[in-house]
Amino acid sequence: QVQVTESGGGLVQAGGSLRLSCAASGRTFSANNMGWFRQAPGKEREFVAAISWTGGKTNSDSVKGRFAISRDNAKNTVYLQMNSLKPEDTAVYYCAVQDILYSSGTSDLSDYNYWGQGTQVTVSS
Repeated sequence: QVQVTESGGGLVQAGGSLRLSCAASGRTFSANNMGWFRQAPGKEREFVAAISWTGGKTNSDSVKGRFAISRDNAKNTVYLQMNSLKPEDTAVYYCAVQDILYSSGTSDLSDYNYWGQGTQVTVSS
């Protein structure tokens, strides 16, 4: 059974940094795309960043230059390094894994099959 677990969220002041981790278990995910999404109160879940099985990376325009996604296939883990955080980055951050193998990276949340429970990130002004 596939499980996805996020960690690393918390409260940080504007301008600060956080590093989120996402561990996937149940099988090897080196051939799968992985992504980060977020959902702020009263808003729809939105794409943040994705990393393909080849290591190709995609970021949303709102986080470009501030957030960086990476993965460690040996640990079945994906990371999201968040720098220069802003109050508008406050949200629950979700990790997701795409089930299909060897596909192109995608920012469409409907393409992802496995989701974690989310980790809260709060940025104070």
